[in-house]
Amino acid sequence: MKLAVVGGGSTYTPELIDGFARLRDTLPISELVLIDPAADRLELIGGLARRIFAKQGHPGLITTTSDLDAGVADADAVLLQLRIGGQAARLQDETWPLECGCVGQETTGAGGLAKALRTVPVVLDIAERVRRSNPDAWIIDFTNPVGIVTRALLQAGHKAVGLCNVAIGFQRRFAAMLDLTPADIHLDHVGLNHLTWELGVRKGGPEGENLLPQLIARHGDAIAADLRLPRTVLDRLGVVPSYYLRYFYAHDEVVRELGTKPSRAAEVAAMEKELLGLYGDPALDEKPELLAKRGGAFYSEAAVDLAAALLGDGGSAVQVVNTLNNGTLPFLPDDAVIEVQARVDRSGPSPLAVPRLDPLYSGLIAHVTAYEDLALDAALRGGRERVFKALLAHPLVGQFDLAEGLTDRLLAHNKEHLAWA
Repeated sequence: MKLAVVGGGSTYTPELIDGFARLRDTLPISELVLIDPAADRLELIGGLARRIFAKQGHPGLITTTSDLDAGVADADAVLLQLRIGGQAARLQDETWPLECGCVGQETTGAGGLAKALRTVPVVLDIAERVRRSNPDAWIIDFTNPVGIVTRALLQAGHKAVGLCNVAIGFQRRFAAMLDLTPADIHLDHVGLNHLTWELGVRKGGPEGENLLPQLIARHGDAIAADLRLPRTVLDRLGVVPSYYLRYFYAHDEVVRELGTKPSRAAEVAAMEKELLGLYGDPALDEKPELLAKRGGAFYSEAAVDLAAALLGDGGSAVQVVNTLNNGTLPFLPDDAVIEVQARVDRSGPSPLAVPRLDPLYSGLIAHVTAYEDLALDAALRGGRERVFKALLAHPLVGQFDLAEGLTDRLLAHNKEHLAWA
């Protein structure tokens, strides 16, 4: 089995490598290709990756290349983990929206739109080159904004599934709180990427006992602290929102906070510099502890589980993925991309049934889906007016003057990445 990782020079990659090494019985990789245009970073990551495989006794071959076409040739699956413009672009996404009093964040709001505009054309070009090389290969997208990027891929007819680590993080956290194994926990996880709620925490499977009420009763303070939301939010809703919902439920508070501390991009850039120094140590043969602070917890395990189900021997697995709605949420169009539990096998994901959603959740989901429609249109066709309309439609913007000011700033800060601008 051959896997290719586009963006293999990312500081995230050793997390992925560690998962491939530990879970080699689940996903027996014979060849892993790391692809990245940054040759210096790629050399560091590739060396560490080989040492991790060697230490854990993995027999697979690890190669590196800056040649995308050569790297994806004959791959059974291609994993995308890109950041167009690097941390410098992320820093811009997190700062200029604050000038308008809006949240600065790389996956939602105006910053998230900027990232989508930069990313979608590049991902589609990569996917088309993968299709020319091997039309049967699966594309697993971990590149944000995952929902919009996955929808672009599926709309273009690619064999693609989107993946996020939010659900597996909750699964692991709740299992520890309930003194159960992660395999014992099934989440009623519903929504869009970075806009989800845990409506149930079930023991043993989709039909199992719902442990969510007792989880909130016993551990609500700890969960609320993780989410940085008041405990009363959990008690009144009776569900656990994704931590990304804080940008909606406490928007103005977040904006005030972001104006008084260094950006996450600045923190990550400093962390990446330190990580790359560690990766260059020829004695290092495991992922360093610092990597856990970089984000992406359990990302490797989610990726292994998904790739194993898509490429396996005919079995299936239930996993949270980003895939086509196709009637799962009846208030959305079929071609919307939702994030829910799905049964995954070699034919792809099939969403499990979802109970009727309260308007409190379905209304926001529908609103953000409409924004994503417009965001994807802007990413595919360009144009200031399309950008403006997408921003005007976003629930974190929604005002004419704000959308105008944000549009001007977005275009000014992204000219080098947007050919039409």
